Amino acid sequence: MFGAVLAAVHHAEVIAAKVGEPLGSIVLAVAVTVIEVGLIVTLMASGKDGVETLARDTVFAALMITINGIAGLCIFLGAGRRGLARFNPEGSAAALAGVVTVAGLCLVLPTFTSARSGPEFSPSQLAFAAISSIGVYAMFVLTQTVRHRDFFVPVDRAGKPLDDEDAHGPALSTRAALVSLGLLVVALVAVVGLAKVLSPSIEQAVDAAGFPQSFVGVVIALVVLLPETLAAAKYARAGRVQNSLNLAYGSAMASIGLTIPTLAALSPFLSSPLELGLGSMHIVLLVLSLVVGILTIVQGRATRFSGWILLVLLFAYVFLAANP
Repeated sequence: MFGAVLAAVHHAEVIAAKVGEPLGSIVLAVAVTVIEVGLIVTLMASGKDGVETLARDTVFAALMITINGIAGLCIFLGAGRRGLARFNPEGSAAALAGVVTVAGLCLVLPTFTSARSGPEFSPSQLAFAAISSIGVYAMFVLTQTVRHRDFFVPVDRAGKPLDDEDAHGPALSTRAALVSLGLLVVALVAVVGLAKVLSPSIEQAVDAAGFPQSFVGVVIALVVLLPETLAAAKYARAGRVQNSLNLAYGSAMASIGLTIPTLAALSPFLSSPLELGLGSMHIVLLVLSLVVGILTIVQGRATRFSGWILLVLLFAYVFLAANP
């Protein structure tokens, strides 16, 4: 399955190189989200105890890995050789604002609504959150690719935007891109199919380690996002930190803005309820992560210390997920 994930992300990268930035980052983010949704639905369809919170646990894990892990690692690497990691604050701040909005709507509000006794939405509330999330993501894509595309392209040391050739290298042929598109679809189907076979092994490994069942969501997110993390780190080492942040925040927004609406549409066919509300500990971690992320992004440049702070927040999340 991990090989299929690697193949999917590789072919998404090929397509990204063809279409250019920032559209390429959207391709990568959507590909990862399709894998994530497939894994969540496969495990939830089993109807086992604890799967009602699997979507929340996986989406929140993906959120923490992207906004803390990927963003922090890439800022740390980008600032390593050059002293400062430089990026476009307008685009990065707008993307992070979208992440804050969809995370609040889909993961925080269900804890405080009173229509249902547990941390879940009523059907009408779930529909509203799903439609709002899609609307936010759609407007973000429009802004990123049409209205203000220049806010999301990499910048040089002077803060000037780089063109696509500088950001991605020589253009690939249309034939190569189409071949990769077909292989991307094959790889995504393979990931979802293999997930059904391997899901019992994932759950047994978590139980054998003595971790809570919610840690399954962390494992899924780590498997899905590790190849994307490698791609983002490669961009950062090349001085294209903006590409890395596009991947991090785009994946975070897509993970919530596309996964939750998809699961909302499928919820009538799932045997388990959809509990989305975070607990108090996770809400605190989310608020800390977003505040630190905002303070890091607004300046348009960051030191290794800023990247390290974000990584520490990721380490804290993983540790507390295993030892709540």
